[in-house]
Amino acid sequence: MDFSYTEKTEQLRTRVRNFLDDHILPRTGQWSQDIAAGVFPVSFMEDLKSLAKSEGLWNLFLPHLRDDEPGTRLTNLEYAPLAEIMGRVPWSSEVFNCNAPDTGNMEVLHMFGSQAQKAQWLTPLLNGEIRSAFAMTEPDVASSDATNIQTSITRDGDDYVINGRKWFITNAHHPNCKIFIVMGKTDFNAETYRQQSMVLVPMNTPGVELVRNITTINHHSPEGHSEVLFRDVRVPASNLIADEGDGFMIAQARLGPGRIHHCMRAIGMSEVCLELMTARSQERKSFGKYLHQHGSISEWIARSRIEIEQARLLVLKTAAMIDQVGARGARKEISMIKVVAPNLLTTVADRAMQVFGAMGVSPDTPLADFYTGGRVLRFADGPDEVHLQTIARLELRESRDRLADITNYLTSSPR
Repeated sequence: MDFSYTEKTEQLRTRVRNFLDDHILPRTGQWSQDIAAGVFPVSFMEDLKSLAKSEGLWNLFLPHLRDDEPGTRLTNLEYAPLAEIMGRVPWSSEVFNCNAPDTGNMEVLHMFGSQAQKAQWLTPLLNGEIRSAFAMTEPDVASSDATNIQTSITRDGDDYVINGRKWFITNAHHPNCKIFIVMGKTDFNAETYRQQSMVLVPMNTPGVELVRNITTINHHSPEGHSEVLFRDVRVPASNLIADEGDGFMIAQARLGPGRIHHCMRAIGMSEVCLELMTARSQERKSFGKYLHQHGSISEWIARSRIEIEQARLLVLKTAAMIDQVGARGARKEISMIKVVAPNLLTTVADRAMQVFGAMGVSPDTPLADFYTGGRVLRFADGPDEVHLQTIARLELRESRDRLADITNYLTSSPR
């Protein structure tokens, strides 16, 4: 199994890294100042996006582009190392039009949207002219099981009427967010996995209310982890994506590649944490020795390198499997990386914070933000426990398929 990067990927890695170093890193101070002042830095973001588009570093995540759509066609395996680089500055993904949840929403519209829906919403998303949100999670039910959602999507003549409350809806407070993909139930009495549907809801539709932007571990995300109320929201029936009852299937199709993006960005953040930890340990002394000369810290550095390499290889393997057999064929590996990568990030960030001492939990380093991102990612796109159950279930199924071989092995073993 060869995971060496192709020449095309290596060239793109260099170009993305150079763009990050030359144009994005110098803006991190301004970004932080604007966010602290409660202002989303739209102006310089638009400048950076225009520059990235002009350099061909645009829509790198979507492998199914048509000739008339802007972007570079890459496989999941080719895109994965680029997502890792973008993860070094978490807000940089938007510069390349590769930020969640827009990536998943563009994939949904690309795979399942009507021609009219693509013209109205996919094209401006591909062009980076608007942002979007994906509204599935609800406060009143365990949304790790999507069959629990209670938002109703009721047919009324030529319209659908939506009623429900969603929360932790990423991007809903972004000033350029114009469209929701809302997951709800069109038939509460249908078979379990055919009750759900997805419908497009423009942000300015009457009855849509942004209740609040929820902080996470007291961290404020400017784009929003939003609570949103849908009260008698009426949209045309043509806003339904695919058919009634297709919502659960669409959600499953949406999540596979997106988890590659999340996990590789987490690895990029972990790399920054390790770089900061090793640098700090070589410049700071305690009790007459550099920090890295204390046994516990040198062990943290070594373990962090081992764990990052292990995680990266597993994510690259999963990306290759999605390219070869699709997300369904790689579902065990997708769950595995979704557990591994966020826990890696919180572990390495925690070690780095300890090496930095009080500075590590302050805004003077990105470590606290990275830790928060990793901790939140243990919920996003499914909590650890759900993915562990999936892994165990698939492992047990495979074990039953091999039961005869296992029995023969045991019975033929010497006593």
